[in-house]
Amino acid sequence: MTSEIRETAMPPEALFRALGDTTRLRCLMLLLREGELCVCELTEALALSQPKISRHLAHLRDAGITDVRRDGTWVFYRVAENLPSWARAVLKATFEGNATGETFVEDLDRLKKMVGRPARG
Repeated sequence: MTSEIRETAMPPEALFRALGDTTRLRCLMLLLREGELCVCELTEALALSQPKISRHLAHLRDAGITDVRRDGTWVFYRVAENLPSWARAVLKATFEGNATGETFVEDLDRLKKMVGRPARG
């Protein structure tokens, strides 16, 4: 049995509004690189408060850009599987064009140095 993921309709302004905010863009860059991250990992990587990160992740989730998964007390985010292909292409191009930028490299470095990262179950 094959499971086909149906793309959702998404108005372009929803994606571009999300990308227009630095915190949300930084979160998306890390999610694209890592696949899935816990709120605590994003908090550490971006060196921002948990409420601020959670507020921006909620915006991404409500816009249909990310999916959320709970595992006990951990809350993990990833880029939505049913994101339209045009939106995925925009995110991929954004990532590829900025993956060596100073801010992203610093965020990734902080993430890699994080002690006590949650295990994936």
